[in-house]
Amino acid sequence: VQLQASGGGLVQAGGSLRLSCAASGRTFSSYAMGWFRRTPGKEREFVAAISGSGVNKYYADSVKGRFTISRDNTKNTVYLQMNNLRPEDTAVYYCAANRYNDPWRTAPVNYNYWGQGTLVTVSS
Repeated sequence: VQLQASGGGLVQAGGSLRLSCAASGRTFSSYAMGWFRRTPGKEREFVAAISGSGVNKYYADSVKGRFTISRDNTKNTVYLQMNNLRPEDTAVYYCAANRYNDPWRTAPVNYNYWGQGTLVTVSS
């Protein structure tokens, strides 16, 4: 599975962005998908995950109520809609695929494939 993330950019606090992650392969719906982020000097942090069917979703407490993860299995794409952005959301965001389709396992080690990352910068 190859993943290509896009949609990052510069936005003011309170603004919105939508990240996309396009996946290759014909088994996309069998993978759980997740979004993670990393800031300099910090470990990669879980943001959100979604099951292969799209029914089950999980969020980090820091983004609940502001971010929404979704997927379109007909397009092999997962999205992260980010609203009410804060300066502390500034990070490189990565999408990842979990071939065991267990999105409740939110540690990065549970993900088998990673995209290249897209930078989100939120100005105050």
